[in-house]
Amino acid sequence: MRAAVFEKFQGPITIQNVSDPNPKNHGVVIQVKATGLCRSDWHGWMGHDTDIILPHVPGHELAGTIAAVGKEVLHFKVGDRVTVPFVCGCGTCGQCISGNHQVCDHQSQPGFTHWGSFAEYVALDYADINLVKIPEEINDITAATLGCRFITSFRAVVEQGKVTGGQYVVVHGCGGVGLSAIMIANALGAQVIAVDINDRTLEFAMEMGAIATVNASQNEDVVEQIKAMTKGGAHVSLDALGSQITCFNSIANLRKRGKHIQVGLMTGDHRHPKVPMDKVLANELEIIGSHGMQAFKYPEMLDMIKNGKLHPEKLIESTITLQEATIALPHMNKFEHKGVMVINSF
Repeated sequence: MRAAVFEKFQGPITIQNVSDPNPKNHGVVIQVKATGLCRSDWHGWMGHDTDIILPHVPGHELAGTIAAVGKEVLHFKVGDRVTVPFVCGCGTCGQCISGNHQVCDHQSQPGFTHWGSFAEYVALDYADINLVKIPEEINDITAATLGCRFITSFRAVVEQGKVTGGQYVVVHGCGGVGLSAIMIANALGAQVIAVDINDRTLEFAMEMGAIATVNASQNEDVVEQIKAMTKGGAHVSLDALGSQITCFNSIANLRKRGKHIQVGLMTGDHRHPKVPMDKVLANELEIIGSHGMQAFKYPEMLDMIKNGKLHPEKLIESTITLQEATIALPHMNKFEHKGVMVINSF
């Protein structure tokens, strides 16, 4: 099969012919129809993820058709259209038994713990636990946008943030995660404020449902600006980027008893940011992490898409080829695009 491969971190990504994968007894092989290009892929290419063994094929947001099935798989068959959350559970550890597959003790992640979906085929483990059938109403390109950024934002807003109508929600960083969170919070009736450093991106955030924006590069005090706009601070605030500044601001701009949701990955020098713990204590703030979403939780989100309450397809800026992705991936950290790119030609 054709696959995009890098043989050293931060090195060239080339298209190579490599061996087709085979399914494990409990797994499947998917013929990839579409796969998203995500900043998490950039983190992997940079070497920020210690699970990656070189040479490596990235890619973790995918949609496709089952091409081969392991003998122990009960609920899926060849030809099924499926997608998968980027965190795949084992189904048997304590976390999975409690229903928290997104923090499985033995999790696998395509594009990180094993070769991913920047290829014609990808193998996935524990199919009955992790696969999600794609409804007819959702095409492959749209389905490919769901598995990382959209589901992570959905769980962050709905489950972790418990956002309700009328609340002020602030989203710091308007990449794929942030724009998804804006759309979802808006669909729940929240008043969403978008924070970013790019006016073009902030205009797109307004299209996704933000009622107001703050350009952090042009504002001397983002926290005070948000507190003024929200009449005391956000009820829920998300760091959708993952930096020391956005994390601090997201916590500091909360009103009393507000919730900060950390969604953006914290890597490198940003792994241990400063936290305004005095405010956390005095104002009884909550700091909550959000890491993906379980496969069995997809139906609520899929129903909202089918019913027209959510439109993840609006996040798609362009479709590209696998060859074009080898150039685009190393530049993901430049934030040159206002929406999501999806590979649909291999």
